[in-house]
Amino acid sequence: MAPKPQLYLASSSPQRRSILAMLPVNFDTLIPEIDESAQLYEAPADYVQRLAVEKARRGTLLLNHSKKIPVLGADTCVVAGNKILGKPSSKEHALEMLNLLSGRVHRVFTAVAVATERAVSVECSENQVEFSPIDENQLEEYWKSGESINRAGAYAIQGLAAKFVARLDGSYSAVIGLPVDVTIKLLGECGIRVPSYRQFCKLSTLQVPDSCNWSGDYRL
Repeated sequence: MAPKPQLYLASSSPQRRSILAMLPVNFDTLIPEIDESAQLYEAPADYVQRLAVEKARRGTLLLNHSKKIPVLGADTCVVAGNKILGKPSSKEHALEMLNLLSGRVHRVFTAVAVATERAVSVECSENQVEFSPIDENQLEEYWKSGESINRAGAYAIQGLAAKFVARLDGSYSAVIGLPVDVTIKLLGECGIRVPSYRQFCKLSTLQVPDSCNWSGDYRL
């Protein structure tokens, strides 16, 4: 008999599932339907926090029989200049995004929200990623890999796009889609016992690719 879940993850992202699975937490997933469009003049941090909270709250509404179990929602966006880059709608859209990121620094915002029957807590992680210049052949080959599909900013740092990264300042796991430090903190606040961030780093199989020149307070 499967153990009773301590937590529900309101996400269809396999990357978020794999990161959460590294913590000693029994969880199930559910997928609430929400509109992920950004509002006019909405700041990136406000945008991802709003969506993370909405996912977590919608998740609790799907759990009529289990309202005491917390729901975790998360959302990520990539920002080039002042432009929020969501998930590409076509090949042309993906290549347009990657051209915007080529040879420059962009920001990645990931928010995590945990909703209980009493309240919702949310925090946002902001990180900087610098891409080396990417030529047309590299862009075409990357599109053919399929990694751009359904990814914020049209790339996956944990995959082939790692070779584009000249510098990462911040949390690698946040750029993937679920910042470990924030997640550990919020789960602890709602009574779910998890290892400390230091313990996680010692035991985790999550590793920053050698091609990423990492700097910052939180490696993972």
